[in-house]
Amino acid sequence: MNETEQLLEQVAARACQSAHGHGKPLPAPLGARQITRAEAVIGFPLPPLLAQLYTRVADGGFGPERGLLPLGRATRDYTQRRASGWRWPEGVLPIADFGCSVYACVDCRSESAQVLLFDPNPGEPELAWSIDSPSLAGWLHAWLDGTAWYCEESGAGEDYDLEPVPWPV
Repeated sequence: MNETEQLLEQVAARACQSAHGHGKPLPAPLGARQITRAEAVIGFPLPPLLAQLYTRVADGGFGPERGLLPLGRATRDYTQRRASGWRWPEGVLPIADFGCSVYACVDCRSESAQVLLFDPNPGEPELAWSIDSPSLAGWLHAWLDGTAWYCEESGAGEDYDLEPVPWPV
């Protein structure tokens, strides 16, 4: 079993565990056609790991904070944001809503599927983007092991200087 397969199994197990704990079933996984349709709408391919999360685990509802967005909402949010006043970068798909207009996004153009944090609350577009994780796999591992900044049990907000690394738009 390769690293990606192992990660997908760990994510699926944690997603099922969380769903049972909340008494709320996960949405069904998507089919390959639904991924192809979403890619046609947004105009670029999803990174393989992200596509596999949607086709092998569920159509969102699991993961950090409120969980991954359903793919339909992620594509809708992407197209709306590209048309908005914010200079939303091409190929950067929102995947998780952290509340207060803060989103985790995947840079689908990067080889590692870098995860970015979009926080428009400072009010200046050039300050809205930072690097959350160098890769989607790393972001998922941090969620699984509870070491990510957003994990309450990590204590990262108290123990570490969490100065975001700006992402040049």
